[in-house]
Amino acid sequence: MNLYEQIGALEAGVEQLLRDGTASAPGVADEAAAQPTESTPPALTIGRPSQNEITMTIGGQTVSLHPLQVGELIEELANARASMQPEPPAAIAPGWRFASTRNPAMAVQKQSNGDRLLILRHTGHGWVPFSFSPDMVVQMYMMLTQR
Repeated sequence: MNLYEQIGALEAGVEQLLRDGTASAPGVADEAAAQPTESTPPALTIGRPSQNEITMTIGGQTVSLHPLQVGELIEELANARASMQPEPPAAIAPGWRFASTRNPAMAVQKQSNGDRLLILRHTGHGWVPFSFSPDMVVQMYMMLTQR
């Protein structure tokens, strides 16, 4: 089962749980309380059973993702998040956890409008593109060469 099929199975499970939670018959309060409703969405649980595997469980449906599938999921989530509001915070939050990549592979392309496209390879996020105006390139150069 590929990543899209696994995500589809999770979505179908969540939809079924939501339907079951809202269509409970009177007198079955205990069962309804144990099921997610619109006000209490199903919980997402992430597991790491081995170095090269992640499991995701939503509403009792579990899928196992391996490195290539995790990469696909990260890319899809990043593309979706880029269009969502509110944007991520402008400042780095205290206690923020991250995995940095030392001396990443990189590529640069000049764009037709004069911008520079800088693409860096992060070991966790994969290839991450950034577009810089000429003014920002100068600012970045100054920041990187400060003593």
